[in-house]
Amino acid sequence: MKGLEDFISKASDLVWGPAMLILLVGTGIFLSLRLGFMQFSSLPYALKLAFTRHQDKKSSGDISHFQSLMTALAATIGTGNIAGVSTAVIAGGPGAVFWMWVTAIFGMATKYGEAILSVKFRVKNSKGEMSGGPMYYIERGLGWKWLAVLFAIFGAIASFGIGNMVQSNSVAEALKGTFGVNPWITGSILAILTGLVILGGIKSIGNVAGVIVPFMAVFYVLGGLIIILMNITEIPHAFSLIFGEAFTAESVGGGVLGTAVRYGVARGVFSNEAGLGSAPIAAAAAKTDYPGRQALVSMTGTFLDTIVVCTITGLTLVMSDMWIGADPNKSSSLTVEAFNGFLPHVGGYIVTFGLIFFAYSTVIGWSYYGEKCVSYLFGDRSVIVYRVIFTAAVLLGSVTSLNIVWGISDVFNALMAIPNLIGLLLLSNVIVSETKIFKDVRRKERMKGSAGNATLDS
Repeated sequence: MKGLEDFISKASDLVWGPAMLILLVGTGIFLSLRLGFMQFSSLPYALKLAFTRHQDKKSSGDISHFQSLMTALAATIGTGNIAGVSTAVIAGGPGAVFWMWVTAIFGMATKYGEAILSVKFRVKNSKGEMSGGPMYYIERGLGWKWLAVLFAIFGAIASFGIGNMVQSNSVAEALKGTFGVNPWITGSILAILTGLVILGGIKSIGNVAGVIVPFMAVFYVLGGLIIILMNITEIPHAFSLIFGEAFTAESVGGGVLGTAVRYGVARGVFSNEAGLGSAPIAAAAAKTDYPGRQALVSMTGTFLDTIVVCTITGLTLVMSDMWIGADPNKSSSLTVEAFNGFLPHVGGYIVTFGLIFFAYSTVIGWSYYGEKCVSYLFGDRSVIVYRVIFTAAVLLGSVTSLNIVWGISDVFNALMAIPNLIGLLLLSNVIVSETKIFKDVRRKERMKGSAGNATLDS
């Protein structure tokens, strides 16, 4: 068993090495340049589009823009926002937070590109539901069926790891440590709740995600903001550490890539999943008239996940100074201790309940990703079998030691990214052309709106 763990650990280090991190961030930089850094200029409109009450009901699709975003965020906002940030700060220092921001900024362009391709090349399955994602735009856009199949295989396997067993195990450990709840009880309840939601398909997942995700995000962010506001005088020092240690010789040049850069980029990608190819599967289900419109909505997911939620965790940890000399293997408990240090007793509950909701939402979000990969490989009839096995794995993960599962999850997440990034780079002309089409549409919409206002004024 020890030999297997060592092998998997080495494999994880290899696939998540400098080459992969450079490819992930490099793709984001490349797309940002080609799109004129539209993640800055279009962010206000994208946020308005994502959270507006008026949703497109006439266009093809299964769920609204908002539900699509919440489904993607359900799968994205998870243990990476708590344990992942903590690990980055412990191992890479406060400067790692800065490099998480950099990853998110360029990752927004990546997420935008993924969503555009996913909507453009989506298809209707035998049930009349939308199916899309990297496997479809690789096959239909590039004509490389073999590469699409590889992505689907990697995605299906990854859904049982980082999207299932790792998350249920985190919930079981949190409840056992805080309230003394037996993992079997936690696992059984989680399995039942998961089964009830995912058996209803994407519409059920979208409805539940639309309630859980806003609640859990606001709950956690408000808790963090209270801590920040109560210690507002510490903020300048925290930012000084983050920016100052992001560019030290060790942070940038130490090791192969530098400790802050390496851990900041790796944990940033782990948190927001930009480039992995998972989120565009949810984007394909959205009701939208143009790929560019849904792409803007999807782009906001990276902003909300990393720039907002991860920043709350990072600032709290840096202000606490508890990261100095801390054990990276106890990253979740360090976040609990940091919140408890600022808000005695209450802070720990904020992190614990945040972790529970984050992890559970990840499970239901990733169940959809996995079933779409399975249906691509084996047909729509295989979905019900997948859902049953996926639900059973939730219980198994709650009561099993997952050192090996963590390692396997890391490996297959990286293997997912490789076909997806190839597709993004080779189909970048499609991304640019679809963006131009939607910009023309937006220009006409604004002109029409201005003319309407002028008529009303007269």
